[in-house]
Amino acid sequence: MRIAELSEQAEVPIPTIKYYLREGLLPRGEATGRNQARYGTEHLRRLRLIRALTTVGGLPVATVRTILAEVDEPGLGIHGMLGRVMPRIPAVRNGIEPEEADRERARDLVAGRGWHSYADDPNLEALAMVFAAHREAGHPLEDDVLSGYAEAIEPVARIDLDRLAALPEPEEVLEGAVVKTVLGDTLMVVLRRLAQVHESAKRRPEEVSRPD
Repeated sequence: MRIAELSEQAEVPIPTIKYYLREGLLPRGEATGRNQARYGTEHLRRLRLIRALTTVGGLPVATVRTILAEVDEPGLGIHGMLGRVMPRIPAVRNGIEPEEADRERARDLVAGRGWHSYADDPNLEALAMVFAAHREAGHPLEDDVLSGYAEAIEPVARIDLDRLAALPEPEEVLEGAVVKTVLGDTLMVVLRRLAQVHESAKRRPEEVSRPD
């Protein structure tokens, strides 16, 4: 396909594609003439991944370049690819500096659930920030509440991975992981709030306004 068709299918403007080509994020197409090139499905997949990382994930170009170099390493499986990409997508922005006790509690939670994790996973620090923010707001997370949240999120993670397993290509898996995680966070927030309204109405039916 020509660059115009690539632009249309990926929904990325041609100047942006040319910028990615100059920056080495997108491999050059097959030259077919002076200032002309042909692009394939591999370019489309890579372009969609770049868009997911920059637009949805909010990552700078320099970070995306590093990620792409890493995921192109031979022999790196899907788990390894996800491990290189997902920790770079910030879960908490402008968080409160946690105390060491918050960090220890985060590690204890993960270990207690038997979850596989890495010591340098930034999500552990993000979890500690959440603990610190709750405490400073005067609403500390009790152990039983935290355990209930952790238990509830496990089936959500299984749904996430089942959705990714249906994708055929590694780059599509990475793109899907970024989009589904970032937008999935928003989905969880919206569904939670809708469910809270429903649960509140169930508990206080006498306060629910009825249509005339």
